Amino acid sequence: MKLKKVIALSLAAAMTFSLVACGGAKDEASTETETKKEEGGSTETEEETPAETEETDSAETEAQTEGVPGYLDITLGEDYTDLTTTIKFLHCRTDREADGTMEALLAEFNKEYPNITVEAEALTDYAQDALLRLSAGDWGDVMWIPAIETKELSTYFMPLGSLEDMSQELNFVSSWSYDGISYGIPVWGNAQGIVYNKAVFEAAGITELPKTPDEFIAALQAIKDNTDAIPLYTNYAAGWTMGAWDAYLGVVSNGDDTYMNQKFVHTAEPFKNNGDGTGAYALYKILFDAVEQGLIEDDYATTDWEGCKGMINNGEIGTMVLGSWAFSQMVEAGEHGDDIGYMPFPMTVNGSQYVLAGGDYNYAVNVSSSDDNKIASLIFIKWMIEKSDWNYSEGCYSTYKEGKNPEMYSAFDTCIMLTDIPALEGEETLLGEMNAESELSFNAGGDMKVQRIVEAASTGSESFDDIMSDWTSAWNDAQESLGIEVTY
Repeated sequence: MKLKKVIALSLAAAMTFSLVACGGAKDEASTETETKKEEGGSTETEEETPAETEETDSAETEAQTEGVPGYLDITLGEDYTDLTTTIKFLHCRTDREADGTMEALLAEFNKEYPNITVEAEALTDYAQDALLRLSAGDWGDVMWIPAIETKELSTYFMPLGSLEDMSQELNFVSSWSYDGISYGIPVWGNAQGIVYNKAVFEAAGITELPKTPDEFIAALQAIKDNTDAIPLYTNYAAGWTMGAWDAYLGVVSNGDDTYMNQKFVHTAEPFKNNGDGTGAYALYKILFDAVEQGLIEDDYATTDWEGCKGMINNGEIGTMVLGSWAFSQMVEAGEHGDDIGYMPFPMTVNGSQYVLAGGDYNYAVNVSSSDDNKIASLIFIKWMIEKSDWNYSEGCYSTYKEGKNPEMYSAFDTCIMLTDIPALEGEETLLGEMNAESELSFNAGGDMKVQRIVEAASTGSESFDDIMSDWTSAWNDAQESLGIEVTY
């Protein structure tokens, strides 16, 4: 990847929302189209890497990993127990460096592998700085994959095993795979719902969790009428937090795990009113109605991301729309952690509630590291995934299929949990291209379009239907510009 391209990608990625705990880039590849748009250049696709170069890269990768076991080939506690080396691990959890969590995890790891030293470094602006480190080549041995194109995975990272085999033991491993090869393993998974305060719900007289948009709005009204808490805290000012709403667009709003990556780009009217409380229209209408009816904070422009954690812990906030990664942060923010709950998003499709589950940032190993460091890196990643239980303490879903999951997910027991199925072969970049061409950026830093909903509902500058009509026009124009067939 050229440095100019990396910088352009980093600027885009710095704005990107994720299901991720850092509030950084989503585990999706940025596209060349997006990059060219950032640079102010043409949005026509341009193949930077000739076929013969790709074949050369593949051969080099095979040579660099020859003799190194795959992830599934290693048995913890038995293999390579005498291996002595030092590896560097780059990640984004500055909070877990500051509070001693990472130090404690590494100490536990060293009880089993005392001769493998792990030097962990956390970056505050991970989305941007990790890309720059990747380009410079000075990032170390293990990192959480930033926003690159999936076809570039083999340039930077070693293959970990076949996607088919990895999927037998691990959840969510399809995000960072290419040509059937897995290059990344999620730190943990996240489910998409709503953080809420159970004590506030009780004080408001809410005895059952809402399952539809109308029931949710009614619950927010009850909070307003019967408590002093803010019913729905938008987190408007933080920006990236508003992009959380995009996570409910596919599985949660329509129950279709093929929609986001296979059908969305081919849909003629993705934002039409279905009339039954499902789909994108009903999803974003929840936010519009909450704002219009005064069920949010008094001044959305002054919301405080760090401050809101203590506020919901103390019962000053009723609900916040965030991925499950936020749960532990809200629990730890005060003395009332037991009051924090996590509930399914209030949408019902044909009598069922659906939950989207997917991977967070992914561990990956430097393809240019020494063989010893590659092996040590695989051991470290495997230990973190399968033995550390870090996901459990963070309130996140286990990547390891045999791992344990937090009690917070008990509210999801009656729901159908699905993971977005990857794009069809040959269409892996279409959603990214549509996001860039339409400038709507779903699940890719599209917080400004969601902020627009808050502004319109608050000021009356636009109706909700006007916004949906505008989105539809932008989507259709992008389909025409990119020559994408409309089949739904």
